[in-house]
Amino acid sequence: MSRPFRFGVNLMVAAPAEEWSAKCRRAEELGYDVIQVPDHLGMVAPFPALVAAARVTERPRLGTFVLNAGLWNPALLAREAATTDALTGGRLELGLGTGYVREEHDRAGLPFGSPSERVDHLRRTVEELERLLGDPGHLPRPVQRPGVPLLIGANGDRMLELTARHADVAAFTGGRTLQRTGRLAPITAEELDERVARYRELAADRPEPAELNLLIQMVVVTEDREAAVRPFLEHVPHLTPGQVLDLPIFLTGTVERIAAQLRAQRERYGFTYLTVLEPYMEAFAPVMRALRED
Repeated sequence: MSRPFRFGVNLMVAAPAEEWSAKCRRAEELGYDVIQVPDHLGMVAPFPALVAAARVTERPRLGTFVLNAGLWNPALLAREAATTDALTGGRLELGLGTGYVREEHDRAGLPFGSPSERVDHLRRTVEELERLLGDPGHLPRPVQRPGVPLLIGANGDRMLELTARHADVAAFTGGRTLQRTGRLAPITAEELDERVARYRELAADRPEPAELNLLIQMVVVTEDREAAVRPFLEHVPHLTPGQVLDLPIFLTGTVERIAAQLRAQRERYGFTYLTVLEPYMEAFAPVMRALRED
């Protein structure tokens, strides 16, 4: 039996208080289950943004999507997470990743490290967070017990292993980081099959299966799918137009076709928790309604 769908929106654009509050209220009105924020310089500061979202909403959970572990000291992060969980009434979902933008580390005056070093730091961060937030004597105390739910964004084998061992939510970007540029490049549907299969292999001995999340990069409701993806073809020269149309992270077509695609992806990969980016918050709302009518 598949899990029911759950939907998140990643709010990336900083805004004054009234505008931020209006965006959060609108996300709740549209039916999103989770309001999420990223962790990039030039975007909103994650924890104050989530506390502000909690003040003007009642139902959605609130998540970091995802924190760049390289920008955080684990003890200070535990304090921020516990405080935010308390101030939001136990609605926090803590998302973590290694970080992939060297320029942000340079601007912050922090070491970037090799991919292996970044994974090692994330592992230490996760283990320390589990120790601190799971300690009844830790102050401040989070509301949620045994701890704040953990989401980890992963693609490589070591990250998938870490995710399988520790995460309540396994998040897939549907892409890989290009070492030369630091940008994310989409992987094909078949490559994503392999990554999810590898995760399932590593997670085979879990007592409870994790929820699987997919980050949707584009949503265009249209009758002309080819025209919708044409502007993106130059950014993915390694893919044919047909492969781009088949990408799980690109949703194009009528509402009914997109809903059918997501149902099929739930069967194929197990993705039941879907995150869309802020520019597509309104466009995706009819798709959510269609999926909830199942």
